[in-house]
Amino acid sequence: MENLQQLIDSKSNLVDFFYNDNVSQIHKQINKLLSKFNAPEYTNWRDEQRAWRESAILFDQSYHMPVLYVRGPDAHRMLNYLSPNTFENLSTDKGKQYIGCNARGEHIGDCVLYYYGEEKGFELISGMYLLNWIRFHGESGEYDVEMEFDPTSPFHPTGKRTKYRFQIEGPNARAILEDICDGGWPELKFFNIRNVKIAGCDVQVLRHGMAGHTGAELSGPYDELEKVRDAIVKAGKRHGLQLGGTRAYHSTPLENGWISYPTPAIYTGEDIRAFREWLPVDGWEASLQIGGSYYRQNIEDYYSTPWSLGYGHLVKFDHDFIGREALEKSKNEPKRTKRSLVWNTEDLIKIYRSQISDGPRYKAIEMPIAAFGFPQTDEVTSLDGKFVGISQRCGYNTNGRDVISLVSIDEDHAEIGTEVELTWGELNGGSRKPHVERHEQTTIRATVAPAPCSKEAQERLRASI
Repeated sequence: MENLQQLIDSKSNLVDFFYNDNVSQIHKQINKLLSKFNAPEYTNWRDEQRAWRESAILFDQSYHMPVLYVRGPDAHRMLNYLSPNTFENLSTDKGKQYIGCNARGEHIGDCVLYYYGEEKGFELISGMYLLNWIRFHGESGEYDVEMEFDPTSPFHPTGKRTKYRFQIEGPNARAILEDICDGGWPELKFFNIRNVKIAGCDVQVLRHGMAGHTGAELSGPYDELEKVRDAIVKAGKRHGLQLGGTRAYHSTPLENGWISYPTPAIYTGEDIRAFREWLPVDGWEASLQIGGSYYRQNIEDYYSTPWSLGYGHLVKFDHDFIGREALEKSKNEPKRTKRSLVWNTEDLIKIYRSQISDGPRYKAIEMPIAAFGFPQTDEVTSLDGKFVGISQRCGYNTNGRDVISLVSIDEDHAEIGTEVELTWGELNGGSRKPHVERHEQTTIRATVAPAPCSKEAQERLRASI
């Protein structure tokens, strides 16, 4: 087999294959990152989580996020057609959360987009499913574009990226940036961009709170990585800066409310069969690793919409784009929306107790990330047993001392404070995935909360916009 379509054709039940027998690219990548590029912990993940709430933390993102550069006469037209995002306010001084859908208005992926002007074009960061969708259209469509793909370090032929990328977060991040930026830190609104100098190097700054707190993303030529990082670390010592490892890093969506890498809506539909034939059999899309209590026979039951992922505000009907007709038709219909779930403490204790006592043994809840699927898909019901949504990213946050998850939930059950139940653990004693132990299913009560969940994150996000 050479492509994704051939893999799909070879399986009598695609969901069963993804649920039982597949290992995701993210699991492969994390293992390589832990051993070669980034430490899992620099101190311990709990203190690293506390740092973005109490002092400051520095994440090195230089190795794990794929990047696609798109330029040429048709770059603007192509990218606007592939997304519900408006380009009416496109600016070199502001980034975008960029999304893409299929013709049915179902979500394929998201990434961050920078625009550098007509000549230099666009930089699209992270979101492999969406980057592949763009690359396919750039190669197969009637567009005059040039594309350069910069894969993650574990899969890069040389391991050397085009740019370094750092994220600095926390209440003391501003003071550190003030110290290291020549002329001081520029005032920036959320997702706005400026160029500064740090240690004599030109650095691009995106005002961005990845963990939902005060922060910025810094990027520049890869060869200047160590010089800029050393300047940040040196200044940060005066302000309690912690280095963040991959364990803490992958727990940040719990606070910032980002549902990362849901199932891309690309496995069905004859209209995109050519895309599946273009995708390799060993790529990210072929390496889906569904895990959790939500199990359905039809892969389409795992698809999302922009509304259910919290991207409804990005959908603008001021241009023609793939999925416009479907999204216009569904915008006023009942739908799911994004929330957090705060898991019940007594039910959590029940699960932990089952690991060290007689009786049923429930699926262990790992810390800080409890998810054992990519994507994680746990069934959520109302207290009277009605199915109301899918819980996804889940884990422990030491700042709130609770286990939380992000959920796509029916609007009529999305009111803050609503009590629901989450089914924890997989069917029939657990799937065949090698990292899932034998266990029994149970239920966990949970309370609907905002996304982002913490009051601090909400207040800082509101203040920055």
